[in-house]
Amino acid sequence: MTTEVRSLREFKMPDVGEGLTEAEILSWYVKPGDTVTDGQVVCEVETAKAAVELPIPFNGVVEQLFFPEGATVDVGTVIISVAVAGEGGAAAPAAPAAPVAAAAPAPAEAAEPERREVLVGYGPRTGVTQRRARRTTTTAVVTPAAPAAPVVPVVPVVPAPVVAEQPAGERPLAKPPVRKLAKDLGIDLRAVTPTGRDGVITREDVHAFASAVAAAAAPAAEPVAVAAVEAVEAPVLVPTAGDVRVPIKGVRKATAQAMVASAFTAPHVTEFVQVDVTRTMKFVRRLKESGELGRDVRVSPLLIVAKALLTAIKRHPEINAQWDEAAQEIVIKGQVNLGIAAATPRGLIVPNVKDAGAKTLAGLATSLGELIDTARQGKTSPGDMQGGTVTITNVGVFGVDTGTPILNPGEAAILAFGAVRELPWVHKGKVVPRQVTTLALSFDHRLVDGELGSKVLADVAALLEQPKRLITWG
Repeated sequence: MTTEVRSLREFKMPDVGEGLTEAEILSWYVKPGDTVTDGQVVCEVETAKAAVELPIPFNGVVEQLFFPEGATVDVGTVIISVAVAGEGGAAAPAAPAAPVAAAAPAPAEAAEPERREVLVGYGPRTGVTQRRARRTTTTAVVTPAAPAAPVVPVVPVVPAPVVAEQPAGERPLAKPPVRKLAKDLGIDLRAVTPTGRDGVITREDVHAFASAVAAAAAPAAEPVAVAAVEAVEAPVLVPTAGDVRVPIKGVRKATAQAMVASAFTAPHVTEFVQVDVTRTMKFVRRLKESGELGRDVRVSPLLIVAKALLTAIKRHPEINAQWDEAAQEIVIKGQVNLGIAAATPRGLIVPNVKDAGAKTLAGLATSLGELIDTARQGKTSPGDMQGGTVTITNVGVFGVDTGTPILNPGEAAILAFGAVRELPWVHKGKVVPRQVTTLALSFDHRLVDGELGSKVLADVAALLEQPKRLITWG
């Protein structure tokens, strides 16, 4: 007797971008009872970086959709199950108990190595969930003598250097940057409780120890002050008529987290300069009319600003750099991945042109046009938003003269291009109307000093004032 063996296969939310932890289901393209084939797109999700369509990696009949449209789902969570026909009995599971119990995730993980839910070009994380399990470290918290301490924040009270966890005569395990940090803070590593793998002391361990010592040495009145500050930082939101609440998720959530991290990590400095761009505007008009760069190529002032910035970076490559906190090094990047801040219906995103410095003016124009069009359609891939080294934000399109742009995390500089206006300007000894714009360059003062930032901004201004310098300086 031939009986068809059917089993349920589950498709989990994959990590469709590097380090993403969740995604919102925008729309389902299938419903229970539909037949699906390997590679068929079953839904569209929005991550913190872009909207992505998810193909399913096997054939079968849709059994269940676990989440409705609009739900935010953690990476590694099952979103759809499919009934799959067994092939010659080989595909049937060893035990006939088809429903895999959710209470036993470890065996389910182990039984699945033959094929994981992998998106073409992306790969899911090896763990089931995206969040690291909390470590149950023994932090030597001293039990308070009396229950009157609830005012004090929970801080591990560290008595004088306790060397109980480090065997006598054995050197504590820590990387050189961590040792330097401990030395700078005057901390004996033998007194620090390690939480890293294999007993390695991390930077967080050192900072936690220093904070604990400082908290223990603070006067008794300090906890009350801390409590008062916390109360001020959490104001009560009083609802009023007409309020509209918008969930913080997707691109907006990612932008907020990135901007806060950047603003409070990199010390920002912003410099400004006004430039006569009359010749640049004439140059743009000539390129449009002549069609020299190609009939379908988009030519705009932003193109010339981008080329000017790339030329300035070629003259001062030290500004195309990143700060490596872990290694305590400044990394001067080998190529310029030029980011363009783009306003989309889903929020602000910053895709980048890879190795923009190596492109010709025509090639740069084509890449910028494709990048902006894709962004506005909401189809930017996660890869296009990774690895940026420097960014341009064109606030002039909104009629704004300038601003103090916040750095894209991990980058050392961002240039704001303001509106081009006709203003009275001294030209050849006479006050005449000229087309003028304002440029603002924000840079990370940890790795870019005032001289370097000023030189880069001055070069961009000089190139826009005399665009023929793009040839002689390039």
